[in-house]
Amino acid sequence: QSWAVVPDFTHHAHTASLSAIAVNSRYVVTGSKDETIHIYDMKKKIEHGALLQHNGTVTCLEFYGTSHLLSGAEDGLICIWNTKRWECLKSIKAHKGHVTSLSIHPSGKLALSVGTDKTLRTWNLVEGRSAFIKNLKQNAHIIKWSPSGEKYVTVITNKVDVYKLDTASITGTITTEKRISSLTFITDSILALAGDDEIVRLFNCDSQKCLCEFKAHENRIKDIYSFEREGQHVIVTASSDGYIKMWNLDINKIKNLPSLLGKVDTKARLTCLAVWFDQALEVKENPDKAATTSPANEEEKSLLVRKDCWTDKNDKKAKTDGKNTPEKRKLETPLKKKKKKLKSS
Repeated sequence: QSWAVVPDFTHHAHTASLSAIAVNSRYVVTGSKDETIHIYDMKKKIEHGALLQHNGTVTCLEFYGTSHLLSGAEDGLICIWNTKRWECLKSIKAHKGHVTSLSIHPSGKLALSVGTDKTLRTWNLVEGRSAFIKNLKQNAHIIKWSPSGEKYVTVITNKVDVYKLDTASITGTITTEKRISSLTFITDSILALAGDDEIVRLFNCDSQKCLCEFKAHENRIKDIYSFEREGQHVIVTASSDGYIKMWNLDINKIKNLPSLLGKVDTKARLTCLAVWFDQALEVKENPDKAATTSPANEEEKSLLVRKDCWTDKNDKKAKTDGKNTPEKRKLETPLKKKKKKLKSS
């Protein structure tokens, strides 16, 4: 059954082209060359506001559940945002050059980033500090955790290095003819690559063998996204030719080329892509599955990250205990004095 694709919400917020996009269960955020991040509430279909912390093109954005957003930019900063109040909790000088890509571990305890200073950096998000620095021979422009978090990959031009988490060493390398512009994990062991040609290639991460390849567009592919819904694996591609296409992939018959589910000509020069799911629709369609993917469950998952990890030790406001705020102290002091007077009398 083919999918019909129709425009649902359009907004012209940025003054320059978009360079990054991320989604969670409620919001879509976009980063741009105009140095701003714009927030859109997809449930209300309105623009929610803008974040102005970076000085330089916003290069990467990634949500952690419903609680935090990480952003990276050409100013070398990684900013950690609280998505309840949309305040910047911490700004880290992550790289001497630009931050080119970042990825948060599924547990929320670690993050990886790469930059133009030829380093791969591991961030301890529990304590909010740098944990490990690895020097690379060249600048990597993509880094990505696998769904399980047991491995991660880096991309340098046309080469993908696969790392194992427990050893932090390269277990294999995948090389393509053209530059790789985007990748996505279909499963923990199957990786989809796209780049400066019109072909999507699927590789096995463990054996580094090409499982299949297919021509997806008439021009280079700018971004690729994948998701699983009711046992169906879907690949979404966006190209410079202006088309967004959705492909059905049969994991059990991976050598069979994916079938086209639907496409739309956006009449625009596409730069990045993300897929947002309407949680309300998901509940109606599959109430059993909704219990495992509800925003409440995501909130529980995000509590793995200690609340104090995002605060700056130099910030006096951050030092105040949430249970004993200055306002509460003012109220408690006269009460204590009254109790003392009562005891003495």
